[in-house]
Amino acid sequence: YSTLFRSTQRQITEKGLDEMAKLVDNVRSMLGYDIPLSTDHYGHFDLNNGIRLGKKLEKYRLAWMEDVVPWDYVDQWKTLSDSLETPMLTGEDVYLLSGFKPLIDIHAVDIVHPDLATSGGLLETKRIGDYAEEHGIAMAMHQAGTPISFMANVHCAAARSEENTLNSINT
Repeated sequence: YSTLFRSTQRQITEKGLDEMAKLVDNVRSMLGYDIPLSTDHYGHFDLNNGIRLGKKLEKYRLAWMEDVVPWDYVDQWKTLSDSLETPMLTGEDVYLLSGFKPLIDIHAVDIVHPDLATSGGLLETKRIGDYAEEHGIAMAMHQAGTPISFMANVHCAAARSEENTLNSINT
């Protein structure tokens, strides 16, 4: 998020929470529980409303909730992660491992979400994933770019997967 997307302190009414939950319920009803479902981009409300919504959606067993608050609000991410059962995810706008470290070091998120095209490239994204894994945090790569960027993501994911497979064989 840029400074243009900071919280406006808009409040979500119970009716609004119910309407958002209905949308998730409809999709979950179509997908069932064998296919992961996640949600993303919630708007300009605050941490407390993010928690209220998260609690409303917990029964749907989401794979994650993404970008509930701006990524650099590390303390708020920690509060979200501690308050909700649903995994919390952010990172598509974070640049370099140094940007991810505050989130990872205090387990503010359950999953990091770097975009290889904007996080620092192949090697840096691999470093981010390795560092997260060392701290018990998963990585789900973000991709919203060109076909070349897509293939770079595939290669990075394959390299991490191959390394993880080799490590588990060697231990």
